Amino acid sequence: MKTIDELIQKAVELQAGGLSTGQIADELNISRETATWLLVHAKKRDATQVPKDIYIDWSNIGRSSTRQRLIANAMIDMILDSLDETCQCIDVVVGVALSGIPLANLVADELGCEFTTYHPNKQRWEPAEPKETKGTISQNFAKVEGKHCVLIDDVVTTGTTLTEAVGVLEALNAKPVAIAVLVDKKGIDDIQGVPLNALLRVTRVDKIE
Repeated sequence: MKTIDELIQKAVELQAGGLSTGQIADELNISRETATWLLVHAKKRDATQVPKDIYIDWSNIGRSSTRQRLIANAMIDMILDSLDETCQCIDVVVGVALSGIPLANLVADELGCEFTTYHPNKQRWEPAEPKETKGTISQNFAKVEGKHCVLIDDVVTTGTTLTEAVGVLEALNAKPVAIAVLVDKKGIDDIQGVPLNALLRVTRVDKIE
């Protein structure tokens, strides 16, 4: 997708397919505010209400398992580099649903670690759902209690999902030691003290405050 109209059309199609606003945001790698604007304010075209966001399309990587493995290896290189000084081990690789899961699975395979998934609150959160509702670690994969964990996601938009994930892991007595993502749109170095490693960081220069 190259235009805002195409993005709006895709958001409407996803909503018609039964996806929640949070799931649409996750699918399009945009914030929930942007997804809401696309669905509610699209026809108004009110420029004063347009959220400041950047759409990320990494489907050229996502459609190829070979490219995903290459990206996973780059993520591993970043993760190990960030752990050099502390020499911490990695027990479990946690893939943040949805798009972080395939990359996390490849990272876990390359490192010989256990694997699990994290399902964030945003995938089910609608206005009626309390924001305080937390996401969950899947019970179908590795346990995280007492283990050193690395989080894998595709895009950081606001940092809310990863902040939530770190909190959930710590509440389960797990130790998050590193985070790796494809793209960081927020421009942050860590989440709750956990190093954030990004292959690409995006900085807006259209407005200087």
